[in-house]
Amino acid sequence: MNNLDKVKKIVIEKPLKLDCGKTISNFPLAYETYGKLNEKKDNAILAFHALTGDQFVTGINPITNKNGWWSYLVGPDKPVDTNKFFVICANVIGGCIGSYGPNTIDPITKKKLATNFPVITINDMVNAQINLIDFFKIDKLFSVMGGSMGGMQVLQFVANFPNRTKTAIPIACTASHSAQNIALNELGRQAIMADVNWNKGDYLNSECSPDKGLSVARMAAHITYLSKKGLQEKFGRKLQERDDLKFSFDADFQIESYLRHQGSVFVDRFDANSYLYITRAMDYFDLVKQYNGNLSNAFKESKAKFFIISFTSDWLYPTSENKEIVIALNAAGANVGFIEINSDKGHDSFLLDVPEFLKSIKNFLDANYKIL
Repeated sequence: MNNLDKVKKIVIEKPLKLDCGKTISNFPLAYETYGKLNEKKDNAILAFHALTGDQFVTGINPITNKNGWWSYLVGPDKPVDTNKFFVICANVIGGCIGSYGPNTIDPITKKKLATNFPVITINDMVNAQINLIDFFKIDKLFSVMGGSMGGMQVLQFVANFPNRTKTAIPIACTASHSAQNIALNELGRQAIMADVNWNKGDYLNSECSPDKGLSVARMAAHITYLSKKGLQEKFGRKLQERDDLKFSFDADFQIESYLRHQGSVFVDRFDANSYLYITRAMDYFDLVKQYNGNLSNAFKESKAKFFIISFTSDWLYPTSENKEIVIALNAAGANVGFIEINSDKGHDSFLLDVPEFLKSIKNFLDANYKIL
C-alpha cells in the first residue's frame, strides 16, 4: 500500500466522541471527489464504501492501479453521471487508505496505533464523514448512497442528519447484523488472529504481517458475496488446468484456484487490523436497538426520498432484511420506493454490470434531479 502520501485528506480538528466512550480530534479523513460542485451546491452525492472498499469510486485507483469499485455505476455519462453530479467518497475511519485507522502513527509513541486504535461503529464512521460535507460547505446533499456496509452508513446518516440529504439509496443492506453475519465475520477475524504473524496486532511495527490469516478471511468472505447458482455456472466441478484429479491438496478445482487468487491479491491492498475493526463495526450495527426496538423512529424526522434495492440471489443481506427497512420507512410515513433486482451474481451484484440495477439507479436519480 504505497502512495498513501498522495491521497487527499482533511484533518478534522473538532472533537468526535466515539460510541466506545473515547474522544478523538485532529484526525485525518481521506477522500476523493468526481465531477464538479455546482454554484447552488445542490448536486452532491455522498457515496459510502463497503467493507473492503475505499475512496476511489471510479477511474483508476492510484494505489492498486485497478478500476475503482463502482466504475460500472459512476463516471461521465454513466448512471451516476459525473457530468451532472459531484460525487464525494471518504475512506471510513478504521480504514487503511489514508483515514484515521490502525496504521495511523501515534504522535506520542511514534509507532502505528495497531490495536491501540479504538473500537469504532458505523455511527462513528458517519459522524466523522459529516465533517467532509461541512468542509465543502454543502447544506444538503442531493443523495447518499451505498451498498452493503455502505448501505448501513446511508441508513445511519439519514437517522443522524435527517435534513442533510434530498434522497437516500441503501443497497443490499440491513438495519442490524444477523447472527449468521456476525458468525461469518468472526470466522474471518479468528483466521487473522490465529496467524502467528498477527502478534496481537503489533505486526505493523515489525517486518512480518498476517498475510495467510487475512487471505483465508478474504476467501471465506468472498464465498458469501457470491451465489450458489453463480458459482455452479461459472466453475461447477471444473478442474484447474488438468484432465484428472491430482490426489493432493493442491488446487484441483478451478473454484479453489479462484479463491486462493482472491485471497492473495487482497493482502496487497488491505490491512489485517483494519479488517478486524471494520467487521466489528458492522457486527455492532443495530439501528433497531439504537431506536429502542422501533426502526421506524430512525426515519421519522427525515423528508428524504428513499429507494431501497435488493437482489434475488443475495443470501448475505437477503431481500427479507431489505424489506424490513421498507416496512419501517412506510410506518414512518416516508416517501419510499423498492425494487428487487433479478440477478444470479449474489451480494456482489451491486458492484457488477447488472443492467437492471444500473438502469434503476439512473432513472431514480434523473427523475429526482429534474425536480430541483
